Amino acid sequence: MADSSSFDSDRLLAHKFPETEYTYTERDAALYALGVGACARDATDADELKYVYHENGQQFIQVLPTFAALFSLGSLPNGVHLPGLEYDPRLMLHGQQFIEIYKPFPSNARLHNKVSLAGLHDKGKAAILEIETRSYEKESGELLCMNRTTVYLRGAGGFSDPSQPYSYSSYPTNQVSGVKIPKVQPFAVFEDFTQPSQALLYRLSGDYNPLHSDPMVAKVAGLVHLLTTKLFYDHHCFDFSSIDVKAL
Repeated sequence: MADSSSFDSDRLLAHKFPETEYTYTERDAALYALGVGACARDATDADELKYVYHENGQQFIQVLPTFAALFSLGSLPNGVHLPGLEYDPRLMLHGQQFIEIYKPFPSNARLHNKVSLAGLHDKGKAAILEIETRSYEKESGELLCMNRTTVYLRGAGGFSDPSQPYSYSSYPTNQVSGVKIPKVQPFAVFEDFTQPSQALLYRLSGDYNPLHSDPMVAKVAGLVHLLTTKLFYDHHCFDFSSIDVKAL
């Protein structure tokens, strides 16, 4: 439980995160595609092969929109350090990943990341933290995408007055519409499965959260890492070649 006496909301909102760079190549884009299941069942599937191979050269491969999730990985190389907020990194859970895409990704790029606090909410026994990363193409200065990463910090709540728990958001609460579950039978069913080594392959793209690979860390946390599974099913459930993806 955090110490409420050390919490200063003005100091928190004034906190500046360091700007970072992220560079990727055609190989990185292809490795990521394999890590989320591209060509896992059929290595000759043209709809999937385009993300890992092109007959005219690797510089012409297409990049999955969900590749954007990796751009924010290096934004906080030393973890999240905010004034008055203490937490055990082993108990940090990745709760949500919201992505806005402003233009298709090139097969290789150097990116400049600007990081800011998007939200912080005191939930008593835990805290919910939201970090926003805007990724700009280094050469042109064009904004490619925005990642908003939500993490659940167990044991980090209680840093504010319990009668008026602290809650801050830099974006409209209705920006993401709620999902309504239909009450009718599905018109289509898609079944697939991840490979036993899927998380180990995915982590080679740079997401080195030990939940991917260390059984003891996963046991302490009480779960396995779910971002791998989300990206896997985003890739398999959406035909990115036939839709103009703006947000995920």
